[in-house]
Amino acid sequence: MPVYVVTAATGQLGQLVVRHLLHRVDADQIAVVVRNASRATHPAEHGIEVRVADYDDPASLAGAFGAGDRVLLISGNQFGARLTQHANVIAAAKSSGIAQLAYTSILGGPSANFPVADDHHVTEQALLESGLPFTLLRNGWYTENYTSQLTAALHHGAVVGAAAPASRLATAARADYAEAAAVVLVGAGHENNVYELSGDTAWSLEEYAAEISRQTASTVPYRQLPPADYEDFLAGLGLPTPMLSVFTATEAAIDRGELADTGGDLRRLIGRPTTTLAESIAAELAELTSR
Repeated sequence: MPVYVVTAATGQLGQLVVRHLLHRVDADQIAVVVRNASRATHPAEHGIEVRVADYDDPASLAGAFGAGDRVLLISGNQFGARLTQHANVIAAAKSSGIAQLAYTSILGGPSANFPVADDHHVTEQALLESGLPFTLLRNGWYTENYTSQLTAALHHGAVVGAAAPASRLATAARADYAEAAAVVLVGAGHENNVYELSGDTAWSLEEYAAEISRQTASTVPYRQLPPADYEDFLAGLGLPTPMLSVFTATEAAIDRGELADTGGDLRRLIGRPTTTLAESIAAELAELTSR
């Protein structure tokens, strides 16, 4: 009986993947890989095995996987370090004889043309060259990348960005991507496949602002800023300095249509429509109200 292993399981995506796995298999078939066992309270409460390892420590990773495991490698978020981190995980997985390594990559794969995509390209190639049975989960943008800034939009009276107002992107909720990851780990026939994952419907930043206005019964327009001014705005929200250029480069990619794909892989994997923009906005407004 295989063990389904989720790395970075205390992160936002990892926690959701674990919850979706619990709907599909028994807890004793799930294991999580975390750097700090004290943060893995939710898995431990369910009887899930907690394995302590660090992407930066190959020795710790040597005991993180077992023969026949089906593993989800959630990409690291340390730019400049994650190529080595991913290589360490791939090497440990290969030496352990796992049955499948699924990797959370970026929508478009090699055709994606912005800095955040570069590490994913290299990791995908390393995974292919490893000879491991793989599944590439090329995730599009999370709707939460926008709805998490709703407080700022309501405070400033505008949605702020650097992309053109009519530029479109096809986002999905983080939970949609997490469910897809659980499906490919547990389901059959996903080895050596590539999935381009995105929302069912592409929307524009003007439409996003209009939906916020509708749901809040207020006027919240979209305001486009030059890239440098947008970075200043994000810095004022507390975004770490290394992430500022990532967000402005992503806005340029949105202008080029690189995040607007609506191919339907995500909907087909999860067996239902993806979460709509309106639903995500409503959920975030409800969360803000409950605080």
